[in-house]
Amino acid sequence: MYEWIKALHVIAVISWMAGMLYLPRLFVYHCETEVGSKQSETFKVMEWRLLKMIINPAMIITWLAGLYLAWSGHWYTSGWFHAKLTLVLVLSGVHGFFSRWVKDFAADRNTKSQKFYRVINEVPTVLMIFIVILVIVKPF
Repeated sequence: MYEWIKALHVIAVISWMAGMLYLPRLFVYHCETEVGSKQSETFKVMEWRLLKMIINPAMIITWLAGLYLAWSGHWYTSGWFHAKLTLVLVLSGVHGFFSRWVKDFAADRNTKSQKFYRVINEVPTVLMIFIVILVIVKPF
């Protein structure tokens, strides 16, 4: 069963990261649109669907499968796992910010610039790189 849960975990992580990398790009393009325009309304639908139908379920499955793997594999006693868990908590916090910004765009309350979202777009990538290194290399 462990290997099946691991496969599910990897699939969920890939889905979560795909959404976490794409959503800020939508924010960048959404910033360019005029409030109330057809294009702005289309971005609202795209952002909401991406968050609710892909990113949120993928994060939940990632967490549930990951916790099962940590428990079953006794990884919770390893230093690399503690570092990974910390980074996944940070990534989950970023997810929370993204959720908030989807709501802000939906209510036409965005106050952030394209440049801000371009920079934020790199945060999930950097976190992902360190998480993958910790899992594969297990440096400590």
